Amino acid sequence: MAIVGWEWIVILVILAVIMIWGPDKIPKLARALGQARREFEKAQKEFTNPTPEPEPASTAEPKMASDDYLIQTAKSLGIETAGKTREQISKEILERASTTQRQSVQKETGQPT
Repeated sequence: MAIVGWEWIVILVILAVIMIWGPDKIPKLARALGQARREFEKAQKEFTNPTPEPEPASTAEPKMASDDYLIQTAKSLGIETAGKTREQISKEILERASTTQRQSVQKETGQPT
C-alpha cells in the first residue's frame, strides 16, 4: 500500500512539529492539550448540568470540635451543660474564669475576698 493524499500531510505536520519544537517539547505539548481538553469538558458538563455545590466537610468538623472543646472546658470548671445553648455555656465559662482570676489576684495581693 502506498501513502497518498492526507497521510502525507499528517506525516509532514508531525515532522514540522518535531523540527520546530524538538522532540523533548512534544510530550509537554500533548500534556497541555490533554489538560485543556479535560478543562473544556468539565466546564461544558458544569454548564449543561449545574449542580449546587455541597458544603465542604472541613467547615463542619472544626465547629464540632470547638463544641466538644467548649463542653469539655465547661465540665472541667464544674458547669452543667445539659439544656443550655452554646452561648449560655460560653458566658458561664467566662464568668467562672473572671471570678477565678479575681480570686487569685486578691490572694496574691493579700486583699480580702
